[in-house]
Amino acid sequence: MRIANLDGRSTIVTDQGTVDVATASNGAFSASIEKCLSQLDTLQAWFRSAAPQPTTKTTPEELQSSPKLGPIVTPRQVFAIGLNYRQHAAETGMDVPSTPMVFTKFPSAVCGPNADVPVPGPMTDYEAELVVVIGATGRNVREEDAFSVVAGYCVGQDYSERGWQRKDMPPQFSLAKSFTNFAPIGPWLTTLDEVTDPNDLAIGSQLNGVTMQDSRTSDLVFSVPQLIAYLSSVCELQRGDLIFTGTPEGVGQARTPPVFLKPGDEIVTTIGGLGRLRNHATAP
Repeated sequence: MRIANLDGRSTIVTDQGTVDVATASNGAFSASIEKCLSQLDTLQAWFRSAAPQPTTKTTPEELQSSPKLGPIVTPRQVFAIGLNYRQHAAETGMDVPSTPMVFTKFPSAVCGPNADVPVPGPMTDYEAELVVVIGATGRNVREEDAFSVVAGYCVGQDYSERGWQRKDMPPQFSLAKSFTNFAPIGPWLTTLDEVTDPNDLAIGSQLNGVTMQDSRTSDLVFSVPQLIAYLSSVCELQRGDLIFTGTPEGVGQARTPPVFLKPGDEIVTTIGGLGRLRNHATAP
């Protein structure tokens, strides 16, 4: 199942059109996507048995470009993982880490999939990422149980202002990655049953129509279950939390010469089977 935040309402996305959850269920389920997330199994069972007719005939291809799409969740915590693709570590000249490199993007940076991104400095970079959406609270989750706390996946972009990141030593990751709209997610939440293998998805980004990143999640150093087990061994994962799982090779700062975003640029981020983000860089 694919669940979108469409104009502030929980909406199921089908190939035939969209289904407004509250309307189609006669109020049995809320228009709030956070409340639907807390009843995900029940919602899926209702959707399979009731087979409601689409409220609109908007196709997924049409919908994913809609400015009415908002962020899927309002997270309390946003975890992000650095150097989690082998080829990305290689392009930066760094060793592949032996344990996950964890930082945060502050929740105020989270936005919808088609939001404009104000460019706060001359070294703003792009990073396509697979994002895990947590669906159940948990601590000390074992790898073999990791998917029991996952609601699903979405596409994400980890925009980063490298000038801020490198202001001093050690580097300051979190603020540099938390400017306005620096964490677009979407276009919707894709539940686990729709994703055969999260560790083998095509992932990439384009800048003004030119492919910059083109990889697969099979290049991940630490898998989704490994990340969940590691993070939950310290922090309580809460429903609606996000895990940005890392970016593949091709980022702007690793290129010769470096490529950074400027107002007017268009950045398109895609993950196979999950959808597309389309952001435009604007003046701050």
